Amino acid sequence: MISAKRLAPYLFLAPTLVLGFVFFVLPLALSLGLSFMTWNSLSPPRFVGLANYRYLLTRDPLFFDSLRNTGTFVGATIAFGVPLALGLALAFRRSRFKRMWRSAFWLPTVTNVVAVAYIWQFLLADPYGLINRALGVLGIAGPAWLADPAFAMSALVLVFVWFHVGQDMMLLAAGLDGIDEACEEAAEMDGAGPLRVFWYVTLPLLKPTILLVVMTNMIKGVGYFALMLVLTGGGPVNTTNVAALHLYNMAFGDLRLGMASAGAYVLLLIVFAIALVQLRLSRRGGLEAW
Repeated sequence: MISAKRLAPYLFLAPTLVLGFVFFVLPLALSLGLSFMTWNSLSPPRFVGLANYRYLLTRDPLFFDSLRNTGTFVGATIAFGVPLALGLALAFRRSRFKRMWRSAFWLPTVTNVVAVAYIWQFLLADPYGLINRALGVLGIAGPAWLADPAFAMSALVLVFVWFHVGQDMMLLAAGLDGIDEACEEAAEMDGAGPLRVFWYVTLPLLKPTILLVVMTNMIKGVGYFALMLVLTGGGPVNTTNVAALHLYNMAFGDLRLGMASAGAYVLLLIVFAIALVQLRLSRRGGLEAW
């Protein structure tokens, strides 16, 4: 007979395990099965094997365009967002008011994404948005941020970075707090300046946290579509039609649920492959060039 002491941990874990199975494992398995079927939610599903995957990879040009847009979006948000978050974490590292500043930058993260999108739509609207009006005062003709193919993706990257930089800053600040200051002080005593201390001491010790931030941003960016849905709807001319938005429209606009499930698993495999490469590089010292 199992004693109450041995049974207690399993009882405490049971609610989490049940919820995880119902809301994660079960939907994941059902969507995998659905990716091999054609289903419009109105008629019974019909098994089609790999036909959904073949269609996406050979006959759907918009899918590859959306993958390219996703790569551009993810790359730009990481390239601009992570250094910005690191700069903010370093700027407020020894500030007397660092808790206040961290809270201020964290606030957008806990705000509803749709509300944030409508606020930025008001700021970026052409020609009467607040940003273009401010540029007009300076004698500068502001572009159509959300309607011009040359600026639409940049505007979305700006909003995404503003929305998530607080979370990245908190992770990097935690990583900085975990660094033993004696290492930096030893380098300073040996005559190293602030830039050398940062490049040769702080940054190498912060690599695991930076890798975590990069990976979380990549995962968030690949599955992100809420801002695009509200601000641009995937336009203009499909320049902001990222993969997640394309699959969303495919599933709930065209009712091709099986096809959308197949696309979701293609994205999953891409993210998994990139994450494996990043982890392998970090373990083999491939990030020494940083």
